[in-house]
Amino acid sequence: MADVPDDLRYTAEHEWARVTEGNTIRVGITDYAQASLGDIVFVSVHEVASQVASGDTFGEVESTKSVSDLYAPVSGAVVARNEALDLNPDLVNSDPYGAGWIAEISVTDTAVLSELLDPVAYRSTIAD
Repeated sequence: MADVPDDLRYTAEHEWARVTEGNTIRVGITDYAQASLGDIVFVSVHEVASQVASGDTFGEVESTKSVSDLYAPVSGAVVARNEALDLNPDLVNSDPYGAGWIAEISVTDTAVLSELLDPVAYRSTIAD
C-alpha cells in the first residue's frame, strides 16, 4: 500500500501539497505516483517567478517508462524549484515527501488547500 501522510493535501492527479511557511506551499508527487512511474530520470519545472493556475501543468516528470505532466494543485507563483533534482531526480523515488519535493508555490491564501483531497479521500482514490 502506498504511503499517504496525514499532514498533506492531495490532487486526483497524484500531487501532494504542504504549507511550509507563510503563504508558501511545497509540492511533489505522491508515493503512489512515483511507484507507478518507475525510476525517475528527469524532472522539469517552470522557471521561478512563473505564474501557475490550479490544474494547469507546471512541469513534467520523466521516468524509464513514460513522461507525465505535473499539475499545479494551487494557483500562484513558483518561488522555488528543487535544484537537487537536476543531479538526483531519483530523490522523487526514494523520498517523495521529503528530499524529493519538486517546487514551492506562493499563494495569496493557504486556505485553498482545503479544496484539495484530504488523506482519506486520496486513499480512496488510489484504492480503486
